[in-house]
Amino acid sequence: MMVVRLMANSRNRLDTPLSAKRKPLVPRINREQFGRASETFARALGTGGFLIGLTIFCIIWILWNSLAPQTVAFDPRITNFTLLTLLLSLQASYAAPLILLAQNRQDDRDRVKTEQDRQLAERNLADTEYLAREVVALRLAMDEVATKEFVRDELRDALEEILAEIKKNSNDSK
Repeated sequence: MMVVRLMANSRNRLDTPLSAKRKPLVPRINREQFGRASETFARALGTGGFLIGLTIFCIIWILWNSLAPQTVAFDPRITNFTLLTLLLSLQASYAAPLILLAQNRQDDRDRVKTEQDRQLAERNLADTEYLAREVVALRLAMDEVATKEFVRDELRDALEEILAEIKKNSNDSK
């Protein structure tokens, strides 16, 4: 009985891990999808269409709440358009971190691209050095190989020597 009591108490102890998994308090977010969404949002914020649309929205908001009767105005001018200010502040408070997230992702892509470019430049340099060594080796090998002009000169010299010897022999025999 004492063992059963200890076992029952061990389930409630803080130093004993729970066997059942608890649900996380914060939902899991796919970082890649969230990053892509933030980049799309940042791209949209950076367009002229967004700025024109936001300007038109604010103008309509201000005109409606300034010129409409008090009964239908939902953000009166008397309160200095508090709701509009709140909405624009809320939009800005979400836009800034999303833009920063998009910039961080772009920085990461740029860092990877720079590393790939550096590796490619190293490979190109190694290939260029190899080809330069091969060209030098070919030039050295070509110095040892008889060229067409060299062979012609040698044949011409040999022919002149033979002709000179034939003349000498023909002069001696007379």
